[in-house]
Amino acid sequence: MEAGRPIKKMSAGKQAGSRRKSGPAALPVNVVVVSPIGEECLAQIRSISRRVKLTDASELARVERKGDLAAGQRLDALLAGAEIVYGQSLPGNLLARTPGLRWVQTMSAGVDRFLDEVMVQSPVVLTGVSGIHATPIGEFVLGLMLMFVKKAPYCFQLKQQRGWDRFMPSVLRGKTVGIVGLGAIGREIARLAKAFGMRVLATRRSAVKNMRARHVDVLLPREELGQLLSESDFVVLSLPLTSETGSLVGEKELRAMKRTAYLINIGRGGLVDEEALARALEEGRIAGAGLDVFAIEPLPAESRLWQLPNVIFSPHIAGGMEDYNLRATSVFAENLRRYLSGRKLRNVIDKKKGY
Repeated sequence: MEAGRPIKKMSAGKQAGSRRKSGPAALPVNVVVVSPIGEECLAQIRSISRRVKLTDASELARVERKGDLAAGQRLDALLAGAEIVYGQSLPGNLLARTPGLRWVQTMSAGVDRFLDEVMVQSPVVLTGVSGIHATPIGEFVLGLMLMFVKKAPYCFQLKQQRGWDRFMPSVLRGKTVGIVGLGAIGREIARLAKAFGMRVLATRRSAVKNMRARHVDVLLPREELGQLLSESDFVVLSLPLTSETGSLVGEKELRAMKRTAYLINIGRGGLVDEEALARALEEGRIAGAGLDVFAIEPLPAESRLWQLPNVIFSPHIAGGMEDYNLRATSVFAENLRRYLSGRKLRNVIDKKKGY
């Protein structure tokens, strides 16, 4: 989301930036970093303004998570003066430890793990880095689709077995991809799919009848998910996990898919009923699944998904890239400039909706 949203009758932008003062009397702004981001990123934050008082508490936060009580006490002292917190993982009981906290900038697009009842009810502004994942995840999804049509897992198996079986692969051109959730990531997947000559269906929460979207052949409201499922050769889940989207794909939805179709989930594991998915894969009711996210991570050793030959999965790394920290910090830096000048922040999370 690009616009600030009201929080207790005050817009997020105004609330977050309302301490702004001009001239030499301007108050310092205490920024505490709680995840390791590297010196280059820290320097980028420091360079924004002399008003920024930056504290790198990432090591204390890491050691505290391992149970070091002394580190926790030292971290308490730093957090007590924090006005802004920036990081990938947040310390436990953050709001109780930060009486002056006004804004949390996360390093992720999905924020479901941060939205406990205390955070949702608080006036603290929460922002994400929506947009920076579109390129790596878009490429990842196309990579999975190509692996399925070219039977890459079978090729790996043949190599391991020193086998030689000249099979007939397929192509993406002419096939239909259904994208569930047409945000920044979904739009990039649509763009790449059209470059491969695919037909693109998509659902979007705000879609109405006859609405159009670039690179999308048919745009459907979420209520018409069944049509997307029944027509798609690949179903891609690219939406956040919220109270509305939990277990979005279960037994009914899997039975609506073609037997030759593949499910790809790069959103959140909780979007899918994994038990129902395992049954569908075992019984051949869908052709396979490409999974980057799971309801419990790491995936438990007893999960049947480990053993299924028609599953390709990765350990929640689809959004990764070598300069991730720099890209995320650039988003934070722009927001920090806005905060200091009293402007609306970008990517403000509607904590009631969950995105």
